[in-house]
Amino acid sequence: MRTSVLLSRGSAPSEVVEAELDGPRPTEVIVRIEAVGVCHTDLLTRRALGDRPAVLGHEGCGVVERLGEAVDTLAVGDRVVLSFASCGGCGRCRAGLPAYCASATALNSSGRRPDGSPTIRVGGEPVFGAFFGQSSFAAAAVVDARSCVRVGDVPPEVVAPLGCGFLTGAGAVLNALRPAPGDRLLVVGCGGVGAAAVLTALSEGVEVVVVEPVAARRELAVRFGATAVAALDDPLPAFTHALDTTGRPESISRALDLLSPRGVLVLIGLGPERVALDVRSLVLRGLQVRGCVEGDADPSVLVPELVRRHRRGRLPLDHLVTTYPLDRFDQAVADQRAGVALKPVLLPSR
Repeated sequence: MRTSVLLSRGSAPSEVVEAELDGPRPTEVIVRIEAVGVCHTDLLTRRALGDRPAVLGHEGCGVVERLGEAVDTLAVGDRVVLSFASCGGCGRCRAGLPAYCASATALNSSGRRPDGSPTIRVGGEPVFGAFFGQSSFAAAAVVDARSCVRVGDVPPEVVAPLGCGFLTGAGAVLNALRPAPGDRLLVVGCGGVGAAAVLTALSEGVEVVVVEPVAARRELAVRFGATAVAALDDPLPAFTHALDTTGRPESISRALDLLSPRGVLVLIGLGPERVALDVRSLVLRGLQVRGCVEGDADPSVLVPELVRRHRRGRLPLDHLVTTYPLDRFDQAVADQRAGVALKPVLLPSR
């Protein structure tokens, strides 16, 4: 089918072009994209691909328009959030940990289906697609039904980032950190992922302190009920839990210093491959440090739970989102970097 896509080529301005979208295989569906979040991973991937033409985007939300012949879990007209791809058959998938799927790289980052076939062509030539199993910077996407989570009648621009960014922040709190009411959580970095973590922790009755250099983001965190400071060298109390979204070695070291004995630090930001740690301090204070991918979440379980919290007013995700037309991607990225937009969301159909 013909559709519009946002085509990226290295550092050149992105452009909306007409493309040919492959039809659905037996387990796939075609989703008309209503909204798609912009994630830092999209920007890193665009840079890594250089001048190779690509259609990125991995926080899509839209309406199912066509079904593969073997799909019986969805119906045409369902509104779905699209999340990362996983095989469903390996041990980690069966254990409810699809983010650690044995085939994660092939399914999410190869630019094609696992069998090597492309999902998108521009001018008759295959381009990098199937990103996180979707490539949703487009008016439509071909997606495996396993990656689709039905969300019902909810604003697509609010729930689209539940496919990755909001899922990661919320899941890091609920699945990895697991603080209890009365615990104190340090969140380093309050972009889209960090802000989702803040809202989730507050909804659990946890005291939250945010470290964020951008004043507008600090003000937003305070408005929701958190305490916010500009830097980690500001006077800070001890914490039972900490979440680092930056990946910066100095932030990781400082967060560890601020933990109480038996405190837990979860890392979700990708920075340098190696960080020096004080092993003696870790051992004698009983500290835990662990990584976390996609919030350790099974999207089919966590996305509906977060939608329920939003509907009940416990998770005001709508306050984190700023919308843009699909052809204003570069402006959305610039606004995000400038701190004008916390979580940009593109609207392909408007």
